[in-house]
Amino acid sequence: MSAFRVCLATSFVLLFAFCSTAFAETVFNVRDLGAEGNGVMLDTDAVQKAFDACGKAGGGTVLLPAGTYLCKPLTIRTNTTLRLEKGATLKATDDPADYARTDKPGEFNHFFTGKDLENVTIEGEGTIDGSGQKWWIEAEEARQKKSGYTLPRPNLIVLTRVKNLAVRGVTIQNAPKFHFVPTECENVIVEDAKFFAPERAPNTDAIDPSMCRNVRIRRCYIDVGDDNVAVKSGKPHPDREFAADTLLVEDCTIKHGHGISIGSEIVGGVKDVVVRNCTFEGTDNGIRIKTDRKKGGPVTNMLYENITMKDVAGAITITCYYPKIPPIEQPKPVTKTTPEYSNITIRNLTATSTKDAGFIVGLPESPIKNVLLENVKITSAREGLEIRHVEGIELVNVEIIPTKGEPLIVNDVEIEE
Repeated sequence: MSAFRVCLATSFVLLFAFCSTAFAETVFNVRDLGAEGNGVMLDTDAVQKAFDACGKAGGGTVLLPAGTYLCKPLTIRTNTTLRLEKGATLKATDDPADYARTDKPGEFNHFFTGKDLENVTIEGEGTIDGSGQKWWIEAEEARQKKSGYTLPRPNLIVLTRVKNLAVRGVTIQNAPKFHFVPTECENVIVEDAKFFAPERAPNTDAIDPSMCRNVRIRRCYIDVGDDNVAVKSGKPHPDREFAADTLLVEDCTIKHGHGISIGSEIVGGVKDVVVRNCTFEGTDNGIRIKTDRKKGGPVTNMLYENITMKDVAGAITITCYYPKIPPIEQPKPVTKTTPEYSNITIRNLTATSTKDAGFIVGLPESPIKNVLLENVKITSAREGLEIRHVEGIELVNVEIIPTKGEPLIVNDVEIEE
């Protein structure tokens, strides 16, 4: 494992160095194309004209000056920078009819989309607002009737197969469902951005890189109602072994939400993830790897270091069962979607927990392999850390202090101390 740790800790040094395009000098001001920016009149046509003209020109900057631009769904073009000046808000309408798909009744188009693009940037001191309040009410009512049910809703920003994608400085908030979903993208940077949704707004993930390669998320402030970051890999990638490959999250502040997650969809595999120098406060989870036998795949080379957590409901949740961990069970046949976790390092973690210390639980037919906990201290938890079906877990200077019971609850585990 030592070679893995050294390699993974330095694997991001030469990544993410794509440059600004030469098209940034060409500016398309949406007000010049008829946008009112008063938050009442629809500005969809003017904003979309700006994107279309920018794309037709070969690239440039679509500029939103201060004002509120109320819009139906929009599509960005290649070689385009969307710049939101201070005081500018790009605000989504909240009428479901504006998003309804005619080809698939009951499903919705997303608000801000683009496919098969290069060099796309969203930047500035302004805000993209999804107007999600109306959607959340119905979604929560549906979830109360059927536990775990996700009512179909639009995501706020979905960009697919984009090479060189950057989000810098902006505030992204109040998505009907997920906020920012880069899908099958390569070279993604999210820096100095803020993501907001109420603590109990259902399914409001902040950043969900799906089947992406080379992703860097840093210096972001994230306070939402579901996963703060969720790395997903729903199907195999035709050109590489791991569909989700090489992701760094660093220097981020996490307030509320469900933590930094891998999964639950990981059939395509996840490799080389580093989370470091982050703080969590009031989250439902901290470090989280989650899937089940129907949506699992290989997850390897995970490094979490220099993490501080305060009042989290479970500091470490690494499980091959989702949504619930069952009692002890017998092995089942290994399939193509059996989870396989290996090479997980958690170093320099200090946490207080309002619930349990957490779980590291593999499957009887597929134990988690090669885990290192080093300089880990979890206090005030109601119960200790459960470790089940793990091959090769090393504990170095680990202190778990629950309010009751044993600090470690172990079953079918090989532990080195």
